[in-house]
Amino acid sequence: MLNRVYAVQKRTLDLWPGHNERVQYAFAGLTLDTDRYALRRDDEIVHLEPQVFDVLTYLVEHRDAVVAKSELLDAVWGDRFVSESALTSRIKAARQAVGDDGSAQSVIRTVHGRGYQFVADVQTTATATDPDVPPALPPLDQEIRFCTTSDGVRLAYALTGAGPPLVRAAVWLTHVDYDLHSPVWRHWLTDLSARHTLVRYDERGCGLSDHDVEFSFDAWVDDLETVVDAAGLDRFALLGMSQGGAVSMAYAARHPERVSHLVLVNTYLRGRYLRAETDTERRDAELQVEMAVVGWGRDDVAYRHFFASQFLPGGTPELWDAFAELQRRTTSAENAQAFFTTYGRIDVTAIARVVRVPTLVLHARDDRRVPYPQAREVAAAIPGSRLVPLDSPNHLFLPDEPAWDVVMREIEAFLAT
Repeated sequence: MLNRVYAVQKRTLDLWPGHNERVQYAFAGLTLDTDRYALRRDDEIVHLEPQVFDVLTYLVEHRDAVVAKSELLDAVWGDRFVSESALTSRIKAARQAVGDDGSAQSVIRTVHGRGYQFVADVQTTATATDPDVPPALPPLDQEIRFCTTSDGVRLAYALTGAGPPLVRAAVWLTHVDYDLHSPVWRHWLTDLSARHTLVRYDERGCGLSDHDVEFSFDAWVDDLETVVDAAGLDRFALLGMSQGGAVSMAYAARHPERVSHLVLVNTYLRGRYLRAETDTERRDAELQVEMAVVGWGRDDVAYRHFFASQFLPGGTPELWDAFAELQRRTTSAENAQAFFTTYGRIDVTAIARVVRVPTLVLHARDDRRVPYPQAREVAAAIPGSRLVPLDSPNHLFLPDEPAWDVVMREIEAFLAT
């Protein structure tokens, strides 16, 4: 059963879009858009690490008073223990982003012995949302908690919905707080939480989890173990998407008595480096890493849409922009490079053959991120698994495409068995 004793936060969030108005703060030639999680100078995105963005936003929104250091630490890091130097470094980064520094302090002023105050002149604008945008979905209650791995990494995880537990292994680009607002993820979270207690978490280096970490496949499996233990789960259904599918297979092989059902969506046995058979495929794998290094956080259409066009080829330009915001919001260029490098060398071929839990494999026939032949490899490797091909080009299914209804129907029917 679920252990709710250690809940850190419980929030009722209105899902974006659908707010009555969108608020932006203009100061020092910049615009801070907290609804889109973006800081802009003219039409250029100013890249901020997630915690730097949170610090800046909190100071702007509480500019009428001096904000104590302890208050900022609580607001941004929650119950995670961090040193005061971590806050100091985020303040320094925020100042650099807005053209301020520790000497001038024309935007963020240090009040010695007390904290910080945002002192630049701010103009607040509120823009009504488009009346043609459908109303927001009902609020979704969420609990955000934290746990610590054996190697000292703090992981953020969240619980939504009610019913039998369904754990989603960490997947690329998540932020357990922001995801409820993101059109990339919110239909996944809403629909999966309709009949289940959905447990999901930010992988190390991403979202609200610690960012200064070491990456390895074994560490990702250990992270999943840490989260389900912290949540107090004895037996549960496990959902693995993309590289999270490989992690889920490894966990199910290690703990078959705890996994009642295994659902794998658009996943693979071997990463890009290992399954590359030609020079072109190997160069493509290297290009993924290079694009993360060069283009992360740049407000350039070519860079911004490079990954979005692979994950969501059937999406609108607006959705691609939302995906780009998700990229900037969740992790850094350095971590993106480490993620892609490690993903590319995953190999769970031998592990999959020893999985002995009921398994459903769902895969888009025209997936541009993970080619469909990977689904056949997965289904052939796991004894007794069932493969369901889906008519879609999207690695992350869209709520208005026919494949999405099939995904939800197949998952619910499978979990009911």
